[in-house]
Amino acid sequence: MQNAIKKKFQKNALVDMTVHQILKGLAIISASFIFVIAGVIFAKGITPFITDNGGLGAVPFIPFLTGNTWLIGPTFQSNLYSVGFIIIQTIYVVFLSLFISFPIGVLTALFIAKIAPKRIAEIFRTIIEMLASIPSIIYGLFGAIVILPFIYDFSALFGFQSKGGNSVLSAVIILALMTIPTITTVAEVAIRSVDSTLIHGSLALGASPTQTYFKVVLAAAKSGIFTGAILGVGRALGEATAVSLVAGGRRSGLSFNIFDTTSTLTTTMLEGMKESAGLDYNIRFSVGIILMAVILITNFILNTIKKKVGGIDVK
Repeated sequence: MQNAIKKKFQKNALVDMTVHQILKGLAIISASFIFVIAGVIFAKGITPFITDNGGLGAVPFIPFLTGNTWLIGPTFQSNLYSVGFIIIQTIYVVFLSLFISFPIGVLTALFIAKIAPKRIAEIFRTIIEMLASIPSIIYGLFGAIVILPFIYDFSALFGFQSKGGNSVLSAVIILALMTIPTITTVAEVAIRSVDSTLIHGSLALGASPTQTYFKVVLAAAKSGIFTGAILGVGRALGEATAVSLVAGGRRSGLSFNIFDTTSTLTTTMLEGMKESAGLDYNIRFSVGIILMAVILITNFILNTIKKKVGGIDVK
């Protein structure tokens, strides 16, 4: 009997160890993709700064990083590429979109999680999931057909003739539409996870349901809600296709006018992927390195802020 138990124990231990090693191997393979992708991008992106680029000369790194002109000659024979103004415009557009999508997403999540009847909540949850699954190109086509004419007419009311509606505001609206589902989904999970005893205690003390939702529930779920904002920023920073259809492709000069054209790091990369070799092709990988750096720095800053504001702080 003891031998049978011992053999069964050894068999179970062997199975557990095998499964453990398989899962560990799969995790290592999954994690290694980030290093492979980063390695390829870095290898291609560093080329314009260390080679002669077919006689055009090496691209100077500091002017590339801080300049305000993305200059392409008539025959694409130039090494004057700068992304300084594009970095600022990217951050500007992304955070403007967050100012729209964040309150809408959080309030929608609050309605679905705590206020709406169960059947209506399920309908809205399904709609949000459908919005999250719509391809980027569909958002871009919607922006080109609907948003651009609207922005063109709207800008005319202020005496500004936009470039067919292509503008910062158009890009902001598109990014807001695309990030609302992400923020809503994550925020709803955080709100539904709030301990019901906090809600019952607040109501028992005489607070109204509205006061409880805004001062207790949102305060208790703020860490998860902030996570939704971080994911929304990440989605916006990485979006290219939809934004490229409405941004206008600004090539020089920094502008904070919401009716003026703009460019982002991702649209700059996408618009140049017409060739398979040469400086104009390789420099897009250099922009990719900058984009990865911007994403890492932004995530670090937002996660630092999250740690400071996270946790339950109900007053």
